[in-house]
Amino acid sequence: MTVKVVTDSSSDLPDDLAAQLNIAIVPLSVRFGNEEFVDRKDLTAAEFWARCDASPTLPETAAPAPGAFEAAYRAAVAEGSDGVVAICISGRLSGTLQAAQVAADAVRDAVPVRVVDSQQASGGLGILVRNAARWAAAGGKVDEIADAAVEEVGRTRLYATFDTLEYLRKGGRIGRAQAFVGSMLSMKPVIELRDGVVEPESRQRTRGRSIRHLADKVREAVPVAHPTVLHADAPDYGELVGMLAEFLPPDDIVVTSIGAVIGTHAGPRAMGVAFQQLPRG
Repeated sequence: MTVKVVTDSSSDLPDDLAAQLNIAIVPLSVRFGNEEFVDRKDLTAAEFWARCDASPTLPETAAPAPGAFEAAYRAAVAEGSDGVVAICISGRLSGTLQAAQVAADAVRDAVPVRVVDSQQASGGLGILVRNAARWAAAGGKVDEIADAAVEEVGRTRLYATFDTLEYLRKGGRIGRAQAFVGSMLSMKPVIELRDGVVEPESRQRTRGRSIRHLADKVREAVPVAHPTVLHADAPDYGELVGMLAEFLPPDDIVVTSIGAVIGTHAGPRAMGVAFQQLPRG
């Protein structure tokens, strides 16, 4: 059985890596006022950040229609796949997961589809998707791949620091991190994506300390797998990479740019780290 892995554009997977691993990416949409763009098709990450700088209004996102996922599933069948595993952004952050499931029900008679809630986004989601694609390439079956992804959800971590919480607040994804808003003038917040929602993790006094804190969260969790640095057009992301390289093999560290979907809520210069916890001992 050949299994196709499908995800959405909030995964922030580079196009070349997605092509290499045979991953299909269903795009969300991004709106600036009355203008709407299909993520990664009409708007690159660089173009998105340029528009953010020039736009008087903050952007908004919209989940794909179920038909977009159905088209991806049927394309997988046309390519010769016998099954599909769709791993999507947290269902508590977006309607994307629901759209993927509605589409799975619509193609039930044509192809088996398992939809997995990553409870993650950006680099955290990307780790799960990359792993699933490698299992698929090794001949894994639909249920084997989906069950393994579900198991990995519980040990996948993502921490991030923001220059501003305005994007997160306006987008309605701020959760209990709302408590940070009043202290933003003197603090840099660090959040964790936990159980599929944004949770406050700590306050740091400077950006430099917040970046060091991200590295420390990884160090505390060692042994880890698939360390990933994610950044929203942040010129200083190399500082975090260098800190991680103090205790992780540099070749193991993946760097990915935060695209329009997550960038809409994270804002410019956001930076984060994602990884998977491994058993100790």
